[in-house]
Amino acid sequence: MSPMRHSKSLKVLLYAGAAYFFCVAFVHAVGLKLPGLFVYYNVPSHAYQDRIISFLTFGWGVFFLLAARKPRPDLIKAILMVGIVAVLALLVNTLITDFSRIDMSIRKAHFIYIILALFVYWSGLVFFSRELIKKNR
Repeated sequence: MSPMRHSKSLKVLLYAGAAYFFCVAFVHAVGLKLPGLFVYYNVPSHAYQDRIISFLTFGWGVFFLLAARKPRPDLIKAILMVGIVAVLALLVNTLITDFSRIDMSIRKAHFIYIILALFVYWSGLVFFSRELIKKNR
């Protein structure tokens, strides 16, 4: 794949990430528990927690939008670094939490699938940002 195609693909992924995080911010702000936009969609939460997640994910959306409009290696590296930390933290949190104490019907596998999708997305960012990062060393 040509460097130009990598650049376009990276921008598309970054715009998609911005849209995703703006949607996450919206559903958390209004308390609409949608799988994928709420990782722990069937786990009870408090409105104040959802509002905190809402404004934090809005910030993530802004960073992704800035990176999509003008991809800069330093911003892309930061997104990749905090992205993998977030994915790993979600995975660890899911693995160590005893959801059966909350509700016996909650299955960790549902959350693992969402986290896996986020990891696949993150991997796409890594793949398509390699040229930009390598070019600007």
